Amino acid sequence: MIELLLSERCDGCGTCVNVCPRDVFELGPDALPVIRRASDCQTCFLCELYCDRDALFVHPDAQKAHPQDAADILAHQTLGDYRRDSGWGEWAEDPALRNQHWRMGDVFRRARGQT
Repeated sequence: MIELLLSERCDGCGTCVNVCPRDVFELGPDALPVIRRASDCQTCFLCELYCDRDALFVHPDAQKAHPQDAADILAHQTLGDYRRDSGWGEWAEDPALRNQHWRMGDVFRRARGQT
């Protein structure tokens, strides 16, 4: 379930709002995304995969919330681990991390009616 959105790392691109299949996020008055419906999160990790600013943290338990301390997450430098370990984005060509998850981008775009 989505647990954190660190606004200080967010650049306001709105990608998390656009890729979330459950509309968990909304743009706030400052044009930065806000978690509005965390309990609707299906823990698909799309928001975390697409956030190249590593401003999001999704806990793998989809059934209940696991509140996280932003300072602790930052101190342990765990933001971006899922993207990296999935071979997503800038890690797609890294031989040590490469897998086939990076190919899913086209599937996700088609599912949302984008080409």
